Amino acid sequence: MDVKIEDSWKTVLKDEFEKPYFKNLTDFVKSEYSSHTIFPPGRQIFSAFEHTPFDRVKVVIIGQDPYHGRGQANGLCFSVSDGIPFPPSLQNIFKELKDDLNIEIPKSGNLERWADQGVLLLNATLTVRESNAGSHQNKGWEQFTDAVIQKLSTEKKNLVFILWGSYAQKKGAMIDPSKHFIIKSAHPSPLSSYRGFFGSKPFSKTNQFLKSIGKEEIKW
Repeated sequence: MDVKIEDSWKTVLKDEFEKPYFKNLTDFVKSEYSSHTIFPPGRQIFSAFEHTPFDRVKVVIIGQDPYHGRGQANGLCFSVSDGIPFPPSLQNIFKELKDDLNIEIPKSGNLERWADQGVLLLNATLTVRESNAGSHQNKGWEQFTDAVIQKLSTEKKNLVFILWGSYAQKKGAMIDPSKHFIIKSAHPSPLSSYRGFFGSKPFSKTNQFLKSIGKEEIKW
């Protein structure tokens, strides 16, 4: 796995790529791709970074694992490739979007359109074995994505961090709330969506904040 990552991120994260844990992670991921079916496809591991260069990040949404069903994961958290049925959490995200901003539920669950506007759709773990949720946790990805969040918090200001559920909120503990706008709610999964995700209005809150600092709003 050569680290083919967008240039601005390569610069910001260059120290991470030299650390022993990342070399071990690279060896592990290469071995997994050679012996198992792994998602997303190798060329999409760093899609979130390709679509949202460091200098263009305005909003960060933190997920946990890539989808582990065939054809679903495309390297952006909560997103699925064109033509793939919406997983339940994504269905609920679109329901809340409709309720919040009266935006009709789209035909495609591919969220590249958000990423290209500066929404970093970051999973904590960037790869997974087919039909084996959590199979690539605790191999080094979390340390890498913690470093990404730390860099964003330290080196930028006035970002919006959207933290859905306890996992994202724990992962977001290093974000400086005096420099950034943090939106927290329950997770959009069917198990928790009625415990505070529905009605939380993250999309309009994000745009109100961006407008207040003179940045272009996201076309959700």
